Amino acid sequence: MSTLEIRGLRAAVGDKEILKGIDLTVSSGEVHAVMGPNGAGKSTLSGVVMGKPGYEVLAGSVTLDGVDVLAMATWERASAGLHLVMQYPTEVPGVMLDDVLAEALLTRSRSATELDELLRDEAARIGFEERFLHRPLNVDLSGGEKKRNETLQLAVLAPKIAILDELDSGLDIDALRDCARRVEAMSNESNAGNEPLGVLAITHYNRLLHELRPDHVHILAQGRIVESGGPELAAQLETDGYAACAGADPEPDESSGALDDLVAL
Repeated sequence: MSTLEIRGLRAAVGDKEILKGIDLTVSSGEVHAVMGPNGAGKSTLSGVVMGKPGYEVLAGSVTLDGVDVLAMATWERASAGLHLVMQYPTEVPGVMLDDVLAEALLTRSRSATELDELLRDEAARIGFEERFLHRPLNVDLSGGEKKRNETLQLAVLAPKIAILDELDSGLDIDALRDCARRVEAMSNESNAGNEPLGVLAITHYNRLLHELRPDHVHILAQGRIVESGGPELAAQLETDGYAACAGADPEPDESSGALDDLVAL
């Protein structure tokens, strides 16, 4: 079983401390949802774990199967089994999707000989048109198509732990259902010989969790996890809002913005 363990994580952007002591453990086959208002530190959490430049880790640790993640370069974190599904996928002209995935598989010591068949199978599974498989990465795709593409890459690469940074943003009902159900299936089955996927899903809204059913829900506010529970906590938020959670009044998050300069394959 693979485990991502975050302990006492504090992080800053410039002189502004954003994360103020985060403790989370995500293991194979588990789906954890992190919810919170704007400015809570949700995107900062994903950026720090995946190695986005611009953050200073002040204290704490992040380990994957006991190995220090914070000491790794971004590409090393991806090769070790972490994967980010980005809120704002980057367009990369001149770099073909299938070439990127072939190289990424090789860094994981996996064969790319059956990649074409795997791409077609996964594309059909999530409603991603085959004509998009052999074109530059994310170029001329709609927002929803980019999210399907991110989900396709996740399924092909079959990492140990996936961080979903607002997978539901920009998706219509059908696309949300297709992408979320594919992720949920990966959390319930072995992938490319690995254990079931562990998922850390960052979201504002409960609608994602109607399709990707969480085992654990955590409320992040002002850089701290102020409440944890089961799926019923997300349902309560839908009724009562974040104001009902202790310490959930948002502060401005100077780190907020697109993670589109980080390609974690």
